[in-house]
Amino acid sequence: MDTTRNILSFSEALYHLILMMLTLGQGVHSMPIPTDVPMCTASETAQYKLTFSGKWTQAAFPKQYPVYRPPAQWSNLIGVTHSTDFHIWQHNEFASNGLREFAEKGEAWTLMKEVEAAGERIQSVYGIVSAPAVKRGTGQMKTEFEVFARHSYLSFLVRLVPSPDWFVGVESIDLCDGDQWKENVSLDLFPYDAGTDSGFTFSSPNFETLPQDQITQITSSYPSHPANSFYYRRLKHLPPIAKVMLTKIKKTNQIISLLVEPTESNLLPTGNEIEDQLINTPLDCEVSVWSPWGLCKSKCGVSGVRHRTRYVIMHPANNGLACPLLEEEGKCFHDHCL
Repeated sequence: MDTTRNILSFSEALYHLILMMLTLGQGVHSMPIPTDVPMCTASETAQYKLTFSGKWTQAAFPKQYPVYRPPAQWSNLIGVTHSTDFHIWQHNEFASNGLREFAEKGEAWTLMKEVEAAGERIQSVYGIVSAPAVKRGTGQMKTEFEVFARHSYLSFLVRLVPSPDWFVGVESIDLCDGDQWKENVSLDLFPYDAGTDSGFTFSSPNFETLPQDQITQITSSYPSHPANSFYYRRLKHLPPIAKVMLTKIKKTNQIISLLVEPTESNLLPTGNEIEDQLINTPLDCEVSVWSPWGLCKSKCGVSGVRHRTRYVIMHPANNGLACPLLEEEGKCFHDHCL
């Protein structure tokens, strides 16, 4: 029920924002265009197909992989085509309240309202890009969008479900190259932390970050806490958790819509997807610290034995290091003999 409500709230927010943009777009004066970035001089608009592919498999990310309640999956994709003077999110900057709600709960309404509240900056946004959720860690979602010279940038984000406030996305990628549009763009995606929740694991309870942190990229060694779901001490780099393909569509006489019906694909995996599934990230066994020594079993004046134990925190996977011994025996003498 909550998932259905979130999807409905996303669709309603999207609908109202598009109406607002079409109503206000012609009545807002343009802001000065920054002069420190290359200018796009393409004379025609361009239409692109966006294909988002999830690569969140248990083989590639075995540590605490979400199997149920809920299993690993992806939220709706939400994004914008825009000019250089607009950012829906930025690495090493603070997340807005709208981004916080989306990263933590998958709710897009506040994020949409923030775009509307930009007021005089609304002309910086040309169109909304959206695609439906993928109910597993792999699979695809597809949509199409349009760009033109003044608004040649694309930004979007997709939330990891479940997670404290983690997402993947693209930050202000320019699809224009001088007076030409790029034919194909392929990007590997890695997880980001929105900096609003301090949970370490996919299923951590809500734990607000105070004060709020900046948006940071999650790596195999950062955050460095061993409990973190993405912490793999044997890896230099995490494998990509998702991928996006942007393909320029050849022009036809068909009218291009600002919002094309998004689709989700659950077809059998392609050759590339099968290759991705062969990624096996080694997960070493993790054990607890030793318990205190037990009672000494001996007679007075005679050496005896005592035991201590530890338990498995994380079982090994994908040829990771095996677990060490979980019980240890040591010699001892009674401390108090009469």
